[in-house]
Amino acid sequence: MRASRVAGLLLAAGQGARLGTPKALVEYEGERLVDRGVRLLEDGGCHPVVVVLGAATVQVRRAVTVRNPDWATGMGSSLRVGLAALPEEAESVVIALVDQPFIGPGAVHALVDAGAEVAVATYGGRRRNPVLIARRHFAGVAALAVGDVGARPFLKAHPELVTEVPCDGLGDPADIDTPEDLALLET
Repeated sequence: MRASRVAGLLLAAGQGARLGTPKALVEYEGERLVDRGVRLLEDGGCHPVVVVLGAATVQVRRAVTVRNPDWATGMGSSLRVGLAALPEEAESVVIALVDQPFIGPGAVHALVDAGAEVAVATYGGRRRNPVLIARRHFAGVAALAVGDVGARPFLKAHPELVTEVPCDGLGDPADIDTPEDLALLET
């Protein structure tokens, strides 16, 4: 598979303990969240898109899937598995989470267009997802991604590298964690 300069990485391995089902399997408007996340990254210009699965094994079209055997240890292990699975040709990656279905492809484009080695989307001045990381920082991100945290410890440890990219109006970073969150989607 041929890679562009920017790959996409969708973290979708969790069991959704508070939700009662793996988030990758949840449907919104007739589309599984995992498929919606792949579409977000594709429409944002990322290729290939790698999806990290764990609690649920699902077929995902238009994406490379990898399994995280240690998914129960938290997001950090999924991020490490995903970074290791990216093709060598990818100079950077945009990382997104499966449980944020309202982020738009404009946010992904904005991160890529920022031209930074490390960029994080902000909404209302708060750092959220997605995040862009250049390849030369993959090892540093992976080293600090432990337990249920992703790139946040790396971002905090290296503020001089981080470019904040305002993404207000390019989607909503709200996530789906509980049945109440899901019920709000369905109303």
